[in-house]
Amino acid sequence: MDLPRLENVDLSGKRVFLRVDFNVPVENGKVTDKTRIEKTLPTIELLLKKGAKVIIASHLGRPKGQVNPEFSMAPVVEAFQGLVKANVHFSKSVIGEDAVKLSKELKDGEILVIENVRFHKEEEENDPAFSKKLAALADVYVNDAFGAAHRAHASTEGIAHLLPSYAGLLMHKEIVELSALLSKPARPFVAIIGGSKVSTKIKVLNNLFDKVNHLLIGGGMAYTFLKSRAIPVGNSLVEKEFEVQAFQLIEKAGVAGIDLQLPVDHIIGDQFSDKAKSKSVDKMGILDGWMGMDIGSKTVSNYEKIIKNAGTIFWNGPMGVFEMDKFASGTMAIAKAVAKSKAKTVVGGGDSIAAINKAGVADKITHISTGGGASLEFMEGRKLPGVEALKKKESE
Repeated sequence: MDLPRLENVDLSGKRVFLRVDFNVPVENGKVTDKTRIEKTLPTIELLLKKGAKVIIASHLGRPKGQVNPEFSMAPVVEAFQGLVKANVHFSKSVIGEDAVKLSKELKDGEILVIENVRFHKEEEENDPAFSKKLAALADVYVNDAFGAAHRAHASTEGIAHLLPSYAGLLMHKEIVELSALLSKPARPFVAIIGGSKVSTKIKVLNNLFDKVNHLLIGGGMAYTFLKSRAIPVGNSLVEKEFEVQAFQLIEKAGVAGIDLQLPVDHIIGDQFSDKAKSKSVDKMGILDGWMGMDIGSKTVSNYEKIIKNAGTIFWNGPMGVFEMDKFASGTMAIAKAVAKSKAKTVVGGGDSIAAINKAGVADKITHISTGGGASLEFMEGRKLPGVEALKKKESE
């Protein structure tokens, strides 16, 4: 995919509006995980090296178009300042005279972070007048927010039509890595799909069908598949309205010669709590009054064998309720197996990334995608508005 690149552009003395994804967890006024900020540092360093004045914009949480101190970028700016060598200024306004004045006062190699763009409802409405006000802050636009590329918002899509626009290094890497999965993966290609609901994964499963050799299913969504085969699932999470589609997917896999595997044993709990009583059951099914909380040891062993021989692995979604330590062993085992594999490994989605971090194997994964929803939509074969707007610039 040809995206307009930054590397050969002269940016000295130019004001660059850089859209990033600094939507990081903040607790008690402190950023608790800086991963997303760190991933954008190479782009920021490149812009500073080129002598640009950088205006950084991001959203944080869901303030619903209202100014809400709980979602202020202030704690993010504090964490960010400790990661860069440049002077960092903070604008309490997003648009308007004050913000424009601060942007014009920037010296080469300085950074201005503006307040949460979602404090304005026009951001999510992709309002053209609001895009124009954002564009007034800069001469050039760079999008490095892959995590927000599936949204057609003013700062991710609208502004790209008003300024010379380029993809940041992270954005480019994400597109290259994910495109390679869909176009020319090394075989066998193994997709590990988990998470709680089959409804959120049905499109990606369908799109992966003519691409993968093995499909390993885990997490709460597995119980909709098992129920569709009339296997007792007790009180496990089941999306009744997706049972037919789940059944059809299993049939479709058989016809297409794809190895679709479901859990053959389970760790079950008598309630959705880390205080639950737990036990292991095999394919006889899950007892009434109990619910599946994790994949069992036989399933782990089945999945590990396939992962070991893979050429390419895409993993999205945990294998169980891994945030409760009692039900984390399946997800941890898969994380370690993926890390140990000699395959090219791509992990996408917040929970899968949290699992990789919890297992302490993040440094052994080929590519960790920063965009949960965006990476899933990309793997579904959908066009991402934030990416399409950059491509369009060349013809414009």
